[in-house]
Amino acid sequence: MGFDPQSLRFDAQGLIPAIAQDAGNGEVLMMAWMNAEAVSRTLETGRVTYWSRSRQSFWVKGETSGHVQKLVEMRLDCDRDCLLVLVEQEGPACHTNRRSCFYTALRDGEEAILSEPMA
Repeated sequence: MGFDPQSLRFDAQGLIPAIAQDAGNGEVLMMAWMNAEAVSRTLETGRVTYWSRSRQSFWVKGETSGHVQKLVEMRLDCDRDCLLVLVEQEGPACHTNRRSCFYTALRDGEEAILSEPMA
């Protein structure tokens, strides 16, 4: 029968958080949102597709930047309300041109920048 994206637990807006992780080294790259159609498109094409809340449209990662996310594996959490997307990332994942969106750490009550934009 196969996997049915409708079996996931979406929020009131029909969205589910998706955390992108580098399949090779385990680095957490970014978090974005998917709806059922984005999940289906990702599984069908192997290109990670998100739902842009600000543009109200599908967003294929790397479509304009070239920083493509190739799907390696999609995992569901125990409550089926969050996805982990293991990817092969080409170039930076963050719109700030950094490898990861999680480049700011809180240390002793202060923000510390962990990485600079990629050249």
